[in-house]
Amino acid sequence: MADPSWTARVITLLPEIYPGALGHSLIGRALADGLWQLETLGLRDFATDRHRTVDDTPAGGGAGMVLRPDIAARALDAAESGLPRERWPVIALSPRGRRFDQAMARRLAEGAGVTLLCGRFEGIDERILDARAVEEVSIGDYVLTGGDLAAMVLIEASVRLIGRVLGNPDSLCEESFSHGLLEHPQYTRPTAWEGLAIPEVLLSGHHGRIAAWRREQAERLTKERRPDLWRAYAGAPADEDPEGAAELSDAHTIAATGENKKDDDR
Repeated sequence: MADPSWTARVITLLPEIYPGALGHSLIGRALADGLWQLETLGLRDFATDRHRTVDDTPAGGGAGMVLRPDIAARALDAAESGLPRERWPVIALSPRGRRFDQAMARRLAEGAGVTLLCGRFEGIDERILDARAVEEVSIGDYVLTGGDLAAMVLIEASVRLIGRVLGNPDSLCEESFSHGLLEHPQYTRPTAWEGLAIPEVLLSGHHGRIAAWRREQAERLTKERRPDLWRAYAGAPADEDPEGAAELSDAHTIAATGENKKDDDR
């Protein structure tokens, strides 16, 4: 493509719902500024009958409807980037896929873009996944009525890692999953509120003590709330850079978890 901006290309039955949340706050500002691009392809535009049919009943019987491979193939072929999959993966959002995590978001952000196939029925015909080498990705162990909200989660988690999107790159350094740990507690003014005070160490001005306290709290929270992450983090070789801990064993962190970074607009 002529424009070098990172691009999310979304194949969906509901193109009208985009950009949705992606058009607001820092992510929306970055979109308006051309730091990344969003393209939608309406799946029904690739249907061939007058009813614009994109699905049919499951082979072998069963409830729901299945997305037809011939329709999906036309859409995927139209969305083809011409770049190798390492630079531009093609992903179907699916609860049976590999769980999305911060390491995957980082890899996507380092590429040229991503094509996302959003289903909205019982499933997607397996043949299109095989024939077009589509990777399946899940944002968590639950089921949504379609892939669009999951696509938006994946896009935002990736876009915010692109240079200049957040404005201050330091905001990425101490958030959850950046070092394989959940983020330490955060505080701001007023110093005392409803009888609760900011921990004294944070007001000391002693950067070494503050850093040690934050690391201790991050480790405590991770051990208590995410034992899976803690096992991966604690299992790292002693001489390994802790910044690499987030990559260990693809620790299956879920981008949609409640431990995500607070509003980046603060």
